[in-house]
Amino acid sequence: MKIVACNSNPPLAEAVAAALDLPLAKALIRRFADMEIHVEILENVRGEDVFVIQSTAFPANDNLMELLITLDALRRSSARRITAVIPYFGYARQDRRTSPRTPISAKLVANLITEAGANRVLTIDLHAGQIQGFFDIPVDNLYGAPLFARDIKERFAGRDIMMVSPDVGGVARARAIASRLNCDLAIIDKRRERAGVSEVMNVIGDVEGRNCILIDDIVDSGGTFCNAAEALLLHGATSASAYVTHGVLSGKALDRIEASPIETLTITDSIRLDATRACPANLRVLSIAPLLATAMRNISEETSVSSLFD
Repeated sequence: MKIVACNSNPPLAEAVAAALDLPLAKALIRRFADMEIHVEILENVRGEDVFVIQSTAFPANDNLMELLITLDALRRSSARRITAVIPYFGYARQDRRTSPRTPISAKLVANLITEAGANRVLTIDLHAGQIQGFFDIPVDNLYGAPLFARDIKERFAGRDIMMVSPDVGGVARARAIASRLNCDLAIIDKRRERAGVSEVMNVIGDVEGRNCILIDDIVDSGGTFCNAAEALLLHGATSASAYVTHGVLSGKALDRIEASPIETLTITDSIRLDATRACPANLRVLSIAPLLATAMRNISEETSVSSLFD
């Protein structure tokens, strides 16, 4: 079993390798003068079970090409099995045709990963579960719900909590955590006028006097969560916090979150935070390295991965 780390999130790859008590495989990933990507695997991988760790977050296209070229390099180096470990699967929000003459980019990316040489994919909290069906190879989609449920139980012990879905599409995700914690569920009814802009319309459920916790898979611009937190407090909620798997946090998202009434926004390290920006006081990061490490070990040993969902 060997682990190859691309450049999107070295700290996560190092944490996964440490959890497995394995060194990262030696590999050279660099740019030519014209910014073409060159990959060279610097140790023998013939007959090995190789895991490539790479989130396809910003810059999405560069990180995707790094992944594809690394997969091709490993395939041509006679690796026995190649697993693409993609903590954050970019292009997942383009999983269907929303208007005429538009692509289904998530399907295209699935085809590229397969053709590049991946034998299976390991990811966490796909934006749309049906993306698993876009692949013709096995896909293990892990869930952040058990990790979040444990953390909420510790941090909110003794408080009257309520899970909240920030939109109708995320109800199943919020309900999964609500059922684990045996608490109530509310829904934010919102209208999105255009991509990246949302307007909260109504709160479905009695949130008065409750400590509300928003649950979602992606926080991008942060507008949805800031608006939702304000709406919850206007409807009498005691506090508003959020748990989100993937912190895309594009544009001025960090500034919005810092200035918002959100008590704490908890994300995972599936995407590396911008090291040039100061982290807001109300932003927390949980590591998914132990979860990925266990899943990778189970895949390598051909044991159950679904047991991690419990």
